[in-house]
Amino acid sequence: MRSPLEFRHLRLLKTLADTGTLSKTAEYIHVTQSALSQQIKHLEEYYATSLFERKSNPIRFTPAGERLLNLARQTLPQIESAERDISRIAAGSVGRLRIAIECHSCFDWLMPTMDKFRDQWPEVEQDLVSGLTPDPVALLLTDEADLAVHTEPDQREGVIYHPMFDFEMVGCCSPNHPVAGRAFLKPEDFAEETLIHYPVEDNMLDGIRHFLRPAGVAPRARRTAELTLAIIQLTASGRGLSMLPTWSVQPQADQGYIRTLPLGKQGLWCRLYAATLEDSAPWLQNFLELVRTLAPITLSGIRPCN
Repeated sequence: MRSPLEFRHLRLLKTLADTGTLSKTAEYIHVTQSALSQQIKHLEEYYATSLFERKSNPIRFTPAGERLLNLARQTLPQIESAERDISRIAAGSVGRLRIAIECHSCFDWLMPTMDKFRDQWPEVEQDLVSGLTPDPVALLLTDEADLAVHTEPDQREGVIYHPMFDFEMVGCCSPNHPVAGRAFLKPEDFAEETLIHYPVEDNMLDGIRHFLRPAGVAPRARRTAELTLAIIQLTASGRGLSMLPTWSVQPQADQGYIRTLPLGKQGLWCRLYAATLEDSAPWLQNFLELVRTLAPITLSGIRPCN
């Protein structure tokens, strides 16, 4: 009888091992949890054995599941390597990847991605465009960058925006601040406060653009700092409130230096994009896949795009 095992099943099993739950796996590979369960059920019926223990958290594979997981871990890298080789043959053996970013907090997910990419594409020279820019996409059009990290897609001709992941923005305060004990922050909580943020225009600040401005609220005062850690330090010292991505503040929150609270009862989630030109190099797609794979697994407050 022909085996039902397919590439998608191997990817499913590896993602399940990486994320530890069915719900996160379904989110990451963009299928419903019901469809995911059906794929697993189909395999288990064919092999007449279960692949993992249903009530374990995180997922614990059975010996049969471990055997298929080992196959996935051996096979998937070979497939990815073959596809990269084909791209190299088609595009030539050398290239460059110049990345423009908006803020320092991007380094938390960008550096691990660049490390992994370097292993897979050693002949592609990576570089970060010097300095933070208020319009990283403009650097694509002047041939000063090959990929620009951006939060607000626009309609500039020739530019393609690739969704990378969704991320949570949280409000940050000193553990001794009067709002520290609340379940979440309202826009009005910032009205009489000093807002600590990066020295960029308001249109580049997700907390202002998506949380304060729609409510018609402006903070009483402003204070800026270029480095994320400097913003956290000022916040921890009680100098004001800040709004930052969860991924960038979770280590300090875990150590008790600051308190993080959802922005609004439902929380505030934003989306991060990579902008490229239409005729971008083939290895860019691999770079984007690495971002989408590594960021939700390794950092807090990040989820795959729906």
